Amino acid sequence: MKPLSGIHTHGDIRQRGVVLFIALIALVVMSLAAVALVRSVDTSTIIAGNLAFKQSATSSADGGFESAITWLADKSTPAIWTDATHVLNVTNAGVGYYSNFDDAGLDLTSDTTWTAGSADGGTDTTNNAIRYIIQRMCRNANQVVTTSNCMFGPSESGGGGSKKAEPPGDLGIASSGSPMYRITARVTGPRNTVSYIQAFVY
Repeated sequence: MKPLSGIHTHGDIRQRGVVLFIALIALVVMSLAAVALVRSVDTSTIIAGNLAFKQSATSSADGGFESAITWLADKSTPAIWTDATHVLNVTNAGVGYYSNFDDAGLDLTSDTTWTAGSADGGTDTTNNAIRYIIQRMCRNANQVVTTSNCMFGPSESGGGGSKKAEPPGDLGIASSGSPMYRITARVTGPRNTVSYIQAFVY
């Protein structure tokens, strides 16, 4: 007698149920892997974008330095050695200028300092807002420049265009040359990225 086709035993049904269960597990695992991959790509894109904005903000700080250097060059005259009321001998927080390097209460990490006590360097084409602060490298504020109070850049040498640093005196200062200034620029980007750049000029 021939066996009847289309009749399934209990063993066949159980086997197919196990295969279906395994297939569902595999589908869930593949779905989770796909979600993890998408999130990884999104995270990488966000990080790359943030780094790009950070680099843009840092590059824009050059504009703050140029503005600060131009301001110093316009104000600098020999009167800094003799006139206590000279603009470079007097602290003026309204334009971001401080006539000593350790001004009491000057917190360069505070938003208040950069809002009320800095100079506006403008906004560049990528919407980076630039501000800067200039600090004269002198111990005491609101005084004329002296060799016992201020730090100086290296003096000019006799021949050629090279410069030679002189032996340090009190406070690690040179006995002649130009007084040094510390410029700190802060740039705030469109994604609230903030960069600080600092340099010394003389």
